[in-house]
Amino acid sequence: MIINVSEEIKHVCPTFVGACVEAQVTNSPYCQELWDEINALGEKFRQELTTESLKELTSIAATRNVYKACGKDPSRYRPASEALIRRLLQGKELYQRDTLVDLVNLASIAYGYSIGGFDADKFVGDTLTLGIGREGEPYEGIGRGMINIHGLPVYRDAQGGVGTPTSDNERTKMQLSTTHLVVLINGYDGNTQRVTENAEYIQTLLRKYCHSDGGTYFLYNKSEN
Repeated sequence: MIINVSEEIKHVCPTFVGACVEAQVTNSPYCQELWDEINALGEKFRQELTTESLKELTSIAATRNVYKACGKDPSRYRPASEALIRRLLQGKELYQRDTLVDLVNLASIAYGYSIGGFDADKFVGDTLTLGIGREGEPYEGIGRGMINIHGLPVYRDAQGGVGTPTSDNERTKMQLSTTHLVVLINGYDGNTQRVTENAEYIQTLLRKYCHSDGGTYFLYNKSEN
């Protein structure tokens, strides 16, 4: 994959650093060991965080600030990482989908970054560009129908939008049949070390739960930090 960061994103977040993890995987409907990890982390967070202090985590606070800079209300269009952790803090169960989706959710919760997981074979072309959503731009969020991405950071392939920090697109979503995975970590806080650690954590989870060698990863926009 080739990933470009547009000038409009660099303008609102010059310190942005992202990571792309790419791997061959085997998905499954459910993995109890993975859910044991998710539940243990949820219990830990309930002891340490509240729904208000959650917003102060640097990874989440930075994403919320970028939403505001792009013209979007982060309380109405919550970053996915914040929405996931809020559910845990409120004592609600996370939605169980399949092992790949659940794994990406765990990786997002653990570090607070909004992370996109994609079936890479569904991309059109070999290049993704991170920009800002336009007025009236069509975008079908997974399980959400058509959503307004005007003012949201968005990755686009040659056909259009595939991922935002709030919701990924139906067109490129992971499914049980997915074997070629791409995961994108959005470090709007500019913390190269934590983004790297998050990428390596995803590789560890893939080895444990998806019959994968963990694949490879690379950082992008790192030179801007």
